[in-house]
Amino acid sequence: MTTLGQRLDAATRGLPAPLAVVDLDALDANATDLVRRAGGVPIRIASKSVRIRHVLDAMLDRPGFAGVMAFSLREALWLVDHGNNDVLVGYPTVDTGALHDLAADERAARAITLMVDDVAQVDLAQRAAGSAAHPLRICLDVDASLRLSLSGPLRAHIGVRRSPVHTPQEAADLTRALADRDGIDVRGVMFYEAQIAGLPDSGPIIRAVKRASVADLARRRSRVVDAVHQVLGRRLELVNSGGSGSIESSAADPAVTEVTAGSGLFVPTLFDGYRAFAPRPAAYFGLDVVRVPAPGYATAFGGGYVASGPSTRSRLPRPVEPRGLALTGREGAGEVQTPLHGPGADKLDVGDRVWFRHAKAGEVMERFDAVHLVRGAVVERTVPTYRGEGRTFG
Repeated sequence: MTTLGQRLDAATRGLPAPLAVVDLDALDANATDLVRRAGGVPIRIASKSVRIRHVLDAMLDRPGFAGVMAFSLREALWLVDHGNNDVLVGYPTVDTGALHDLAADERAARAITLMVDDVAQVDLAQRAAGSAAHPLRICLDVDASLRLSLSGPLRAHIGVRRSPVHTPQEAADLTRALADRDGIDVRGVMFYEAQIAGLPDSGPIIRAVKRASVADLARRRSRVVDAVHQVLGRRLELVNSGGSGSIESSAADPAVTEVTAGSGLFVPTLFDGYRAFAPRPAAYFGLDVVRVPAPGYATAFGGGYVASGPSTRSRLPRPVEPRGLALTGREGAGEVQTPLHGPGADKLDVGDRVWFRHAKAGEVMERFDAVHLVRGAVVERTVPTYRGEGRTFG
């Protein structure tokens, strides 16, 4: 039986490494599974977890996917220039030049929604926009973390540190401060529950935290939405929630109009421990062996593609083919070369190719200007990444 490594080797034979590939069969299966898990709720694609415009467009052509969540306003403007008509910027921006360009472009102003959690962000945006004729579309970022009361005055914050807006009252207050402003259209709210969507089911404590978070959000999310509705005197167009690891619980809430997913398309190593779905890794990078320094060791060229987040081994890339390989504890993934050891290293010769998975989905694509789309053992197409199109947004 042909192994994954043999298939990728055959597909990319003659292509220089380091190189990146996407397995189209796995990508298609992951996309189909995301749509199934969403249960009819539209999926907005998180572009930071892809960073390949061709793949974004291909996913948006599939039933069940609608719109992009960008990570930068300049990225959103660029995507609109290439035909996207529904882009939610997932993070606040203080890029005054991009804000000016947004307000001056009617097509972009109609397609792009900004994320805010503070009046100061809107003040800055309006100053940058000047006397633009096109209103700025706004979405409120609501903190979806779990806050627990412990003994006495002790409190626990479980989740990421993002928005200062957590309660229905805080959401209503922010909406009230923005609702009557000329040139501002509050059209949505977003909840990103990182402690559910971004944590694998690695043990009973984590699973208990996730269950508590789901229950908390099931109550608080609808109350926040109702509070914003009451201030606006109308229904919101957009209530965004979820991530690849929490699609089911988010989609089950009647208040939610759409869910977001991105990492579930490529399934990096940080997503291996989820019970909600079966991991089908779709993105790999290949390095070539350039030396064999000792028995049980082989050294590959390149590979220092460490993921963002806490500096732990979970953020390092993982060799997966051939099997029986691991990073060394002393050197890890190197800037120019990556030593490998283990029983599989004795079978490697100079010139052999080793395949790795990255810890996060789209981040590794910042290291490559092109990605080879493989189906079976054939490169079906080679397409540019964001970097290959001369775009780096963060």
